[in-house]
Amino acid sequence: MRFYNSLSRKKEEFIPVVEGQVRMYNCGPTVYNYIHVGNARPLVVFDTLRRFLIYKGYDVKYVVNFTDIDDKIIKKANEEGVSAKEIAERYIEAFLEDAKGLNLYDYETINPKATEYIDKMIDFIQGLMDKGAAYNVDGNVYFDISKTEGYGKLSKKNLDELVSGARIEVNEEKKNPMDFALWKKAKPGEPSWDSPWGEGRPGWHIECSVMARSLLGDTIDIHSGGEDLQFPHHENEIAQSETLTGKPFANYWLHNGMITVDNKKMSKSEGNFFTVREVAEEYDLEVLRFFLLSAHYRSPINFSREAMDHTEKALERLYNSKSNLEYLMEKAAERDLSAEDEKHIDKIEDYKRQFVESMEDDLNTAEAIAALFELVKYTNTEFNEDSNKKVISKAYDSLMELSKVLGILTKKEELLEEEILELIQKRTEARKNKDYKLADEIRDLLKEKGIILEDTKDGVKWKRV
Repeated sequence: MRFYNSLSRKKEEFIPVVEGQVRMYNCGPTVYNYIHVGNARPLVVFDTLRRFLIYKGYDVKYVVNFTDIDDKIIKKANEEGVSAKEIAERYIEAFLEDAKGLNLYDYETINPKATEYIDKMIDFIQGLMDKGAAYNVDGNVYFDISKTEGYGKLSKKNLDELVSGARIEVNEEKKNPMDFALWKKAKPGEPSWDSPWGEGRPGWHIECSVMARSLLGDTIDIHSGGEDLQFPHHENEIAQSETLTGKPFANYWLHNGMITVDNKKMSKSEGNFFTVREVAEEYDLEVLRFFLLSAHYRSPINFSREAMDHTEKALERLYNSKSNLEYLMEKAAERDLSAEDEKHIDKIEDYKRQFVESMEDDLNTAEAIAALFELVKYTNTEFNEDSNKKVISKAYDSLMELSKVLGILTKKEELLEEEILELIQKRTEARKNKDYKLADEIRDLLKEKGIILEDTKDGVKWKRV
């Protein structure tokens, strides 16, 4: 399995720090507003990477942080006349709703909040000061980039050019214009915490370094995010983390490409800025997830209504194939495998192999999806009610197995109320006739469709889950 490492600018064989384990950190949202389509891309892409690593048998520990203290949050709070905490909690809740629609929580995700790690941030900063790599100016603490080796190695930016091109602010406190804030002195009316340097709050970059180290260790396997975070955010994370520990911060840096809208950069000024919940007003968010995986993650991707409509139809084809295979499994008979059946199974395995090889080659979801559609085309063409049930089941299990890696085909067909009541009546009659096998089958069918039954003295009650 090979990934394109932004640090080396080449594909590298993936070798985790600890055999069989993967520790991943993905930069999460600053919770001052609803997430937009651009925010959704790294969340979907690297959740899919996590899924594939689990599929490959790795024990994956996955962290997506919440930046819940930041200038933007404070600005929003001041505009609305509420606390920064209230703003953060509101948009964390909104994020979790959107994340559910994008199917980001099939597996456990650790979502630390920056404000839960303030003490550890203070300890981290003090450690840098003890090493002479940070300095305090009247309550503002800065990282001294002259004390770190290889600054710019991730973004491939030349330090001398960065310094000469930096804007020198009036009353500049920093020794070097590229030094960055680790701790910010409190301003009137802002949230603040006590520290050895006075009341204040952490800088943005220190938050991710501390949460990653606290939850995943000094050296993590994979650090991911949008390519816009390479500089300065990820560059500064590397500088402060490696200066403190003397160890590599992350062995593999993965960055996704940006999103354009109708071939223009997405921005509020262009009027082409879409939040995930705005998209959800017109499309199921499973369609957005599938769209975001339709191109290689490092390539730019163009968001448009035409592209979403095309994706919606493509996803419908997969659902139709799933339903068709389910129908055939009910109708087909099971028998010993013939030579022809063995050929079918080999063909199914071949499509699975193509899927896996594509994913192993730097998470090429575009090629993997192509292999999935080849599998679907084959099953639609080759199988009917006279086919061997064993072969049909193999095709169905393969379709669902690979779809789970992509995080799609998760929707259950919702039964109409009259259909539910009709099935409940059939179950009631089956129980009266002591046909408990049929009664249990109906209960299981309803449960599969998200309907839970409760037998009470007043009759059968049901609810959706």
